[in-house]
Amino acid sequence: MIQGSDSPIDKSGSPLAQQLAGKDFNDESRNYDLVLPHVERVLTNTDEFEPLWRDSWTRVERALDSFAKGVSHVEEFEDAKLSLVTLAPEVFGPSGFDPAQHAAPFAAISHHARGELFLIATPLNQGWSYRLDYPYYSWAETIVRPRIARRDLGLLMNQLNELESKSSGNWRLDNSELASAAKFSDENGKLAASPLEPELVASTIGKFHLSEEAANKIQPEKSHYAEGVT
Repeated sequence: MIQGSDSPIDKSGSPLAQQLAGKDFNDESRNYDLVLPHVERVLTNTDEFEPLWRDSWTRVERALDSFAKGVSHVEEFEDAKLSLVTLAPEVFGPSGFDPAQHAAPFAAISHHARGELFLIATPLNQGWSYRLDYPYYSWAETIVRPRIARRDLGLLMNQLNELESKSSGNWRLDNSELASAAKFSDENGKLAASPLEPELVASTIGKFHLSEEAANKIQPEKSHYAEGVT
């Protein structure tokens, strides 16, 4: 209710600050000014503010329940430090997944996935929607978080696009959101449907990662002349 959604892409601001101000706005400085004097009251009288947090919490519950039932699941590609996260459409509500308005349930995903890169796949229009994200952490839950290096995914985008045929979009690098790395999207940047199966996409990403690691381990031989040895 203080932060709003658990998603790093939700720009809705603080529901509590908006209630206190009596109008919608998204200004970080003003959020702090309005919210800080009321933190103790919020923590000791949580039920009083239920209308502010119930919908978001219901979405978290629904996503966690989906993983518990096995309709959503995570497959770890440990060598590539990649988590393939397959989300059931019902995670997003009775009407299923709508790429124009639904964000991935990052709280539930972070609870289950262990990789340094998440491939998030959801059934969409007889195909799959895809997005690549780095792990998303909340500072309130993680005091010391692992340092995850950003990867150069340009060549990977080319490889994935070569696999696509008669698709409604393209694989594109994306850093418009806090954790995003790349997406399969249309020309307007919205998630689109890809015919590629998640296992093929994950395998392609894994092979790319391993080839990059191998290339980085190759060190050029030192020249005796460079060291001053004759």
